[in-house]
Amino acid sequence: MTRPTPKEIKPIAQIAGVPVDDEIATRISNSIGPAFEGFEAIAGTLPFDLEPALYPLAQTLKVSK
Repeated sequence: MTRPTPKEIKPIAQIAGVPVDDEIATRISNSIGPAFEGFEAIAGTLPFDLEPALYPLAQTLKVSK
């Protein structure tokens, strides 16, 4: 889990249907970077998957008590 660079943000935004130019990609990188840095110390140790594609699955799982 590393801070995304503007070069990585541009194609992700394009795939999402929200193309951005270099300046906006840099602003996005600078604004979300601190969140990635905050989680850096515990990356890989969380007891759940942070992959957004699995979010619907996680929301529909029933946990027995």
